[in-house]
Amino acid sequence: MVPALSLDNITCTFVSRDDRAQRYTAVANTTLDIAPGEFVSVVGPTGCGKSTLLNVGAGLLQPSFGNVNVFGTPLSGINQRAGYMFQAEALMPWRSALQNVVAGLQFRGMDEAQARRLGEEWLTRVGLQGFGDRYPHQLSGGMRKRVALAQTLVLDPDIILMDEPFSALDIQTRQLMENEVLDLWSAKKKAVLFITHDLDEAIAMSDRVVVLSAGPGTHPIGEFVIDLPRPRDVAEIRAHPRFVELHAQIWGVLREEVLKGYQQQKHQA
Repeated sequence: MVPALSLDNITCTFVSRDDRAQRYTAVANTTLDIAPGEFVSVVGPTGCGKSTLLNVGAGLLQPSFGNVNVFGTPLSGINQRAGYMFQAEALMPWRSALQNVVAGLQFRGMDEAQARRLGEEWLTRVGLQGFGDRYPHQLSGGMRKRVALAQTLVLDPDIILMDEPFSALDIQTRQLMENEVLDLWSAKKKAVLFITHDLDEAIAMSDRVVVLSAGPGTHPIGEFVIDLPRPRDVAEIRAHPRFVELHAQIWGVLREEVLKGYQQQKHQA
């Protein structure tokens, strides 16, 4: 099967702003394939290049070395088959919830009536029926995340890229959103590359978890198949004996890298 997204031997090196003679390698020799319909999470210590890989997959960042393929075709420019849900709020404050959801459809030239119909349909799917006329400042944090989710999925992308989308939410809202994503994903089974610091979240949601080493020169150091039954409730699945076993196995690999990353940050500070 041809991967939906293939990151082949990716290396990303950046030049220092202060001294152009200095270079920093954020990601080195990293290969990662995401199959169609597969939900893959990437975990690793802070500063390990997780978001860098996501930006490479989105076509927002050109790697220094390596190749990116989308369904077997080399990626050139922005990945038109991917939808990107950012960690930070990306809603336009001057547009209502519905107007935010349909923005991408409008940019693509879709008929206004059809775009509105799809936007209202997706607001209903994420539990915001009747809130389309509200502006971002009139919505709770969880509601804004639901709008952002609808804004991403209304475009019907073949690949969904998510950069710690729920990290700022309280635990109850976060679990509701995680289950929401799993329900929507199970309906269409798009390829998902999910970046998170939360190992529990990664295990509860994924088919596979990839562990990255601490930087500089980050690379994968562990890969785990999550053989937990689906459908899953992210709160209830944490009590499953296999979840506990997987958590211990992955944390055994991740723990040392987290400590390395912490020591590096202390040294830099």
